Amino acid sequence: MGYVRIVNETSPAVRPPAGPEAAPGRIVLLTTSHRVAPGLLSWPAWQALRGADAVLCADGAHPQLPYLREAGIAVAQASPTAQELVDACAGGRTVVVVATGEGEPALTDGLARLAGSGRVAMPDLELLPASYDLPGARLLDLVQVMDRIREECPWSSRQTHEGLAKYAIEEAYELVEAIEAGDRVELREELGDVLLQVVFHSRIAEEHPDAPFSVDDVAGGIVAKLIRRHPHVFGDERAETPEDVKEHWLRTKAEEKQRTSVTDGVPLGQPGLALAAKLASRVRTADLDVPVPEGDGIGYELLALAVRAEADGVDPEAALRAAARAYRDAIRAAEGAPAADGEEEDEG
Repeated sequence: MGYVRIVNETSPAVRPPAGPEAAPGRIVLLTTSHRVAPGLLSWPAWQALRGADAVLCADGAHPQLPYLREAGIAVAQASPTAQELVDACAGGRTVVVVATGEGEPALTDGLARLAGSGRVAMPDLELLPASYDLPGARLLDLVQVMDRIREECPWSSRQTHEGLAKYAIEEAYELVEAIEAGDRVELREELGDVLLQVVFHSRIAEEHPDAPFSVDDVAGGIVAKLIRRHPHVFGDERAETPEDVKEHWLRTKAEEKQRTSVTDGVPLGQPGLALAAKLASRVRTADLDVPVPEGDGIGYELLALAVRAEADGVDPEAALRAAARAYRDAIRAAEGAPAADGEEEDEG
């Protein structure tokens, strides 16, 4: 069934008049975001829909259709060709096309070819975004993709928090490496890999029989924490310097945690230099007078170096990694091998 016949049966008012004097009319391509609740459209979109001579949509299951019809907008399911759409606009008529998720590339390409031919009086063509993605909207896509992978992938569906723990550590280290290398492309990719770990663990947590939680609970918890610990942003307190901000953070954190020692919450499983530096930082922040233990062996020497580095504002882990990379380059030079150029080492 042709497009013109569908339109004529659905909305007789849009029948294109004959004759060379017919005005070309207007085509409005209405785009919406599936990441915004259906029915939440901009005012210009509603104006275009209500003022149109015909509203068409190729997808009969488009999520916007029930809401448009509820608002009294007659929508015909049709997939016109570019020429059929131009014909339907003749006589100064306006046809709104509610775009599918793919954005109607075949239709827009056809309209471009007609316009380029110079043989067709083209209607005015307007691209009207009816709803926009908010910042962070693509996170909804990630959650949906993770849901499907968890349900359908033989490997992902069997994973546990314990089994994935090593990947979280690996991805964190790869993120640090990208930061230190200054590689923006790698940085974006590694941030995505770290984010995947958060979403993956949150999806697994939904299945716990006694204490389930979701990624929304995770996000809600960190939002509440950030607001509590930034009273100078979300409250009445003032902070003029980074030191003021840190004081607010430490005070609210101490009130929340009610810890009995400055060492509470320091993960002992982290790398040794980082652990030593973190303990030294807690001691310095609490203004405690705790001498660095002395003893025999390289461990005590490394501890003293880490404490000294922290006092000087140096991350001992980062400093050691930089020195280790220089050592690796020296080894490759001695071997006559080319520069490493950031490639991953084969641990096998």
